[in-house]
This record gives sequence, structure tokens and C-alpha cells, in this order.
Amino acid sequence: MIIWLASYPKSGNTWLRAFITSLIYKEENLNTLDKLKQIHAYPLSKDFYNLLDDFENFEEISKNWEKSQSILNLDKKIKFLKTHHILCSINNNFFTNYKNSIGVIYIVRDPRNVITSLKHHYSFKSYDDALEFMLDKNRFSGKMGKKNTYTRETEFPTYISNWSNHYSAWKNFKKNYLLIRYEDLIKNPDKKFNEITEFLSKLLKFKIDKKNIQKAILNSSFKNLKQSEEKFGFNEAPPDQITNEKKKFFNLGPDNDWETHLPNNVRKEIEINFMKEMKELNYL
Repeated sequence: MIIWLASYPKSGNTWLRAFITSLIYKEENLNTLDKLKQIHAYPLSKDFYNLLDDFENFEEISKNWEKSQSILNLDKKIKFLKTHHILCSINNNFFTNYKNSIGVIYIVRDPRNVITSLKHHYSFKSYDDALEFMLDKNRFSGKMGKKNTYTRETEFPTYISNWSNHYSAWKNFKKNYLLIRYEDLIKNPDKKFNEITEFLSKLLKFKIDKKNIQKAILNSSFKNLKQSEEKFGFNEAPPDQITNEKKKFFNLGPDNDWETHLPNNVRKEIEINFMKEMKELNYL
């Protein structure tokens, strides 16, 4: 059964994964980021490689969501999967179901801070370009192309939609749904990471030692993750669109403050377009 770690891009999913891998997977490793491979992204091309010949037809891909997840679950173990995919259905093909999935932790972040991280990550030339990405209801990430152009680890077509649709869609997951605000992790990490641990303890059906929680909080701190990237590199860091050299994945983190960085006209557009959800989340 799958426990989803779901989020809109650049909302803290890597931080959540780092905490959980440190908490659950005990092997010692000086490189904290190396442990993240214990939680792989979905969808990847390897999940569909033996199911499909056509990687250019999203409707055909959607028909195989359930089957690919059933194959992953053949070992009958509980597993974590990270995703930026929206919880959706395409012609009655659902992204996941309760037969394959036992729960979800959804991490959300103030879109006024998300946009600065998106701008850096995707090398957008301006905040207007990043805003266009966030407002696009039809937005995909990942690659849509011929099968022979994929490696087995290539990110598969991932339907993101816009920020508000993504957040609202995952609320429809009614079985063991935990919502975490990125900002609360920053303000009160002990309280919120303990809340995550209690949630996981119920699903995994075992108690987790409080000493391990504190160690996992320390290991997954932004400072520690940034140091790991500086020392060992990070394979998930994006390439610069001009130089093609790896950019820093861990850029501003907690110092990403929209009041400092965000142009006023862009802030207004975000608040107008996402007002309902931002009020619901107490961002407004």
C-alpha cells in the first residue's frame, strides 16, 4: 500500500522526504540527501515501461495508473511515493484509489513564496513567467515523447494544473489525509514533525522513539540539507537553462520571504487568483 507525499512543486516535499527517510530508514549515511532514494518519485518511466508502447498519449498513460501502482504493491509492503501529480481522473481513469493507497501527507506552501522558488528552479527569466506557470490549469511537468527517448528513471508526464486546483484536488483524498503547511514546519518544527510522526505511527502500526524524531528533525534541517548538497551534490538539482550546469536545489529555504522578494503587481495577481484557497489556509 502507498503512502503519498504529495505537493505542488517547490512546496517542501524534499524536506518532508528527508525527515521521513531519516526517521524510518536507520542506516547511517554522512550524505543525508543520498537516503532520499528510499522514496522514489511517481510517475517515472520505469513504472510504465512494460505496460505501454506509446509514451506520447496521456489518455493511454492514465489507463495504466492503477495497474502500475498495483504492480508496485505486489510485495504487499507499505511504501512511500513522492508526487507532484494532481489527484485527478481522465475519462474515469483515476490517478490512484483506496485499493492501492493507504494515506497521503499533503504539504502546502504560501504561493507567494512558491513562485520565487519556481523562478529559481525552472530558470524563468521573470516573475511574470513563473506566474504564468502557476496559473496554468493545463500545466504538465516531465517529458512527453517517444519511448526510445526515455531512460527508466525519466520523470513521466506529470499533470500539475495550477496551484489552487492542485491543493483542492488532493483534499478529495478522504482516507488518512494529513495537511501540513510548510510555514508551520518552520515556525514550530517539534510540534508539526511530531504530528507527522503520530500520523505515520498509526499507518505503520508501530511506535517511533522520540529520540529518533529529534534526530530526524536535525538531519532534515535546511542547514544540514544545504551542507550535504554543497559537499556531495544532489542529483535532483536542476540544470541552468543557459549554462546547463547544476544549480543549487537548496536556495533560500526559510529565507524565502515574499515581502522581501516579490514584486507588488505579482503578489496582487496571486492573491486575486488564489484568494479562496489562501483564505482557507490562513495565508490571507
